[in-house]
Amino acid sequence: MFRFRLAGAALLLGLWNAAAMAAPRAGVAVDASEDFRDPATVHFVPAAVAEFDAATGAGRLRWERYRRNFSLSFNKVDVAYARAEANEFPASEYDRDPDLPFSISFASPRAIRLRFATRADGPTGAEGDGESLMLAGPVPRDSSWSSEETADGWVFRSAAAEVHVRRDPWRIKIGDASGNLVTRTRTLDDPVTYSAPTPFSFIRRGRDLGHSVAAGFQLAHDEKIFGCGESFTRFDKRGQILQLDVRDGMGAQTEKMYKPVPFFMSSRGYGMFVHTSAPVTCDFGHDFDEAAVISSGDEQLDLFVFVGTPKEILTEYTALTGRSPVPPTWSFGLWMSRITYKSEQEVRAVARRLRENRIPCDVIHLDTGWFETDWQCNYQFAPSRFDDARQMIADLREQGFRISLWQLPYFTRKNVLYDEIVDKGYAVRSDNGSGPYLDAVLDMSNPAAVEWYQGKIAGLLQQGVGAIKVDFGEDAPRGGVYASGRTGWYEHNLYPLRYNKAVAEITKQVSGESIIWARSAWAGSQRYPVHWGGDAENSDSAMAASLRGGMSLGLCGFSYWSHDVGGFVGRPDPDLYRRWLAFGALTSHTRCHGAPPREPWEYGDEFTDDFRRTIELKYQLMPYILQQAQACSAAGHPMLRPLFFEFPEDPGSWQVDDQYMFGTDLLAGPLFQPLAECQVSGEAAADGARLAADGQPRFARQMYVPPGHWKDFQTGQSYVGPGWQRIASGPIPIILLARDGAEISRVATIQCTSEIQIQ
Repeated sequence: MFRFRLAGAALLLGLWNAAAMAAPRAGVAVDASEDFRDPATVHFVPAAVAEFDAATGAGRLRWERYRRNFSLSFNKVDVAYARAEANEFPASEYDRDPDLPFSISFASPRAIRLRFATRADGPTGAEGDGESLMLAGPVPRDSSWSSEETADGWVFRSAAAEVHVRRDPWRIKIGDASGNLVTRTRTLDDPVTYSAPTPFSFIRRGRDLGHSVAAGFQLAHDEKIFGCGESFTRFDKRGQILQLDVRDGMGAQTEKMYKPVPFFMSSRGYGMFVHTSAPVTCDFGHDFDEAAVISSGDEQLDLFVFVGTPKEILTEYTALTGRSPVPPTWSFGLWMSRITYKSEQEVRAVARRLRENRIPCDVIHLDTGWFETDWQCNYQFAPSRFDDARQMIADLREQGFRISLWQLPYFTRKNVLYDEIVDKGYAVRSDNGSGPYLDAVLDMSNPAAVEWYQGKIAGLLQQGVGAIKVDFGEDAPRGGVYASGRTGWYEHNLYPLRYNKAVAEITKQVSGESIIWARSAWAGSQRYPVHWGGDAENSDSAMAASLRGGMSLGLCGFSYWSHDVGGFVGRPDPDLYRRWLAFGALTSHTRCHGAPPREPWEYGDEFTDDFRRTIELKYQLMPYILQQAQACSAAGHPMLRPLFFEFPEDPGSWQVDDQYMFGTDLLAGPLFQPLAECQVSGEAAADGARLAADGQPRFARQMYVPPGHWKDFQTGQSYVGPGWQRIASGPIPIILLARDGAEISRVATIQCTSEIQIQ
């Protein structure tokens, strides 16, 4: 009786969880692994290769049916896999252990594609074999791989990698060119003591009879995992569970992500991309230390595996999903913003004071207040506060300023455009198909809606606007009905990609430039730069988390990234603002934004002088920045990158998450403590570096210096790595080291990028 009641309770709990997942609340991530724990779920585990043609890479796998059984002993519940009988009717119409299609193909000598169907008629789901928004184009087929049949299966080899497929029991091993194992699948025959982690498998969900897939792989004891989008949690994802489901991050201090990307790379020399827009959950050794389990709500598994160094892996991934074009030169200058400039008079006054204070700047951003009613986006300058917006934009262009404008794709019932959007069918419909939800969310899968929307954006660009802020995009209704014919199960995560694409393409068409300013993203969004880190808090921790998020996003192919200097809402302490500004200046794109105002003169004359000095450094480095931008876009690499990206053979470089390489030749160490806590006094810093004769205070921190010879960009002090050293900064509160011998081109102080004269 007790065993029955326990099982019944577990079943009810599982059904309750499944019901909750069927209609997730707004802003709540879908845990794609939850269905794998539901007692009503049927599990299918690959047992053996039923048939396979090595020449084409196509075959069929036999999947054995299992259930998860609960057992109780000494107040401990154990869950084990046990073979299950078929329970369909009529039994003659269904296979207990189905043979289903799978394939292995190769996109390059380093790129392996594994596809597994969960239905007899082949791949179905988010993209199938058709056009994919996540991919830059058709997936190539590389013919350089050789194949060999062995006693227990097949081996495929290229100049860079090899793949072993075992026939019975089924297993896949992936190695490098020397035959060293980099990863392998985990199956039910892997040893466990009690509850087994989810193996490589698919399930028939109990809640709706749909399918979900799980890719289980072995983790080495010392393996590290990086990527998965703009994740603000610990940089190394080993031991974490990540929900790759687009959400409003609500700052930089939570596990939520504005920009999740189903791609990661390992310190063992491989990376993986799950080609789907369905919810994905990654467990990197959290529930079971040596198991990585990537669960997806898709009906098929389309998995790309890349083998090589971090640079080689990212080059392969971005060859597949696309690379960032180089944004216009002016976008690399300072963006000055606040919440919010509300009038032409205010905008002109800020531009005038920037030039009077000799603060280099290229962009002035108008946030939510340029409409007649704050936040009511109607794509029209408020006539009561902007006498002649077109003339204002032209005048500011003459002074070296571009204008950036905020907008969003959500329309409240009070918005003048609401009725038009609903009447024309441009909004995402609710799950009963009757109309929009509380607000009208523009359906970016509807070509007519996109054309209407791009017309609104084009009108602004034709007035001379330089860039459009692509705000929000994280809340496309999960249960909504879309013009694409799919529900939000697949469209929710695609929404940011469609949104980014719509604005980027019309901007390129009108202005000829590749620039947006976007908050949300998914795989492929790197083709539409620039993205910024959302609404970070005003704190040292948020500053450090922003760096982790930026490096993680960069490892997913986003070459360009920014963050709100000083944090978003709330007046930053001038000390924090000063330190964050140095970090922001040494990021590809630099924006001061938030409330209350962020203009430097709001913080006093001394702060304004410090602000000017820091921004002048960025403009002096503009030749280096532009040179690095060209290289990053060509290779699909990030400008802001972790140390191991440049030094993969150095074990120490894999440990560092509070320093970064700015391009290939500059090493930056932001100061994450109040200056009073890291100030050095006396004639020399702790490492012997002489302080400048100007008497200005210097600030020190522990720095990991990678292999090679380095020179401090501010003080001229030399250092040799690898190893930890306490280093004092120059007058700008950040440690900045240059590779000894690197050519770091500089220009004289300028006020905007149009004044640059590069020899």
